[in-house]
Amino acid sequence: MTRIIERLFYRIAKRWIAGYTLQDAMDAARNANQRKIHAILNRLGEHTPDRRLIQQYVDEYLKLLETIQSENLQATISVKPSQIGLAAEIPFYRDNLLKIIARAEEEGRFVWIDMENSLYTESTVEVYRELLGTHKDLGLCLQANMKRSENDLKDLLPRGGKIRLVKGAYPENGEVAFKRRSELNANYFRLMRLLFERGGFFAIGTHDEKMISEAEKLSRDHNANFEFQLLKGIRDDLKTRLLSDGFRVSEYIPYGPEWYNYSKRRMRERKRNILLLIRSIMG
Repeated sequence: MTRIIERLFYRIAKRWIAGYTLQDAMDAARNANQRKIHAILNRLGEHTPDRRLIQQYVDEYLKLLETIQSENLQATISVKPSQIGLAAEIPFYRDNLLKIIARAEEEGRFVWIDMENSLYTESTVEVYRELLGTHKDLGLCLQANMKRSENDLKDLLPRGGKIRLVKGAYPENGEVAFKRRSELNANYFRLMRLLFERGGFFAIGTHDEKMISEAEKLSRDHNANFEFQLLKGIRDDLKTRLLSDGFRVSEYIPYGPEWYNYSKRRMRERKRNILLLIRSIMG
């Protein structure tokens, strides 16, 4: 019964994941490029302490960068720290991240670092801060639901930090995160204004039309270097409209057999995501 449910769920999840394989990811990236959208590819998998499995993930990212280059795609990658070593130990994560960055730099590709749950936040920010001075094409995701994010943003921007601002997908307690939607939205607005006022390159990662509308207003008052980033398969109508209005748009495209837990989290993240999915399917 469970396998039947998973198969049915996969038919829905295919809206926001490319599929199981690297080739599925390439096909999705090519489709995005045909729509004038840049692709951000992520190999699913996280919270991995097994060093052999970690090495497999690292090798996959190196292969992913090689394939992006050989197929001449407008694409980059986004990695999860706990997938490439942080769930084992910090130096191991740093070394693996540097391997990926080195390959990306050889090919002129940007690398994004995803943010995960609060267990990993401090170490993720710490390693990013350490590498930021010597690796300019490196970006970090910050979550507006986290109470510490404003301080992290104010610390990283003067150092040249490149930030993707999202609301946050992980359940957290009230000590570290804003729990009320009104507080979360207010913090997102606050952090977004800081990005427009002080940021270099940054990304607005949301499907919330109020946030996007505010970003459009701010862009008229600030000569900002930014792009909108949205999930694969969600609000394609909005992506088209933003492109037609002259904004840069990237599509976050995850892939891999670990799709199930990722998809459950996306549906849990906000009840509104279910409405967005239905709206996307119904056009």
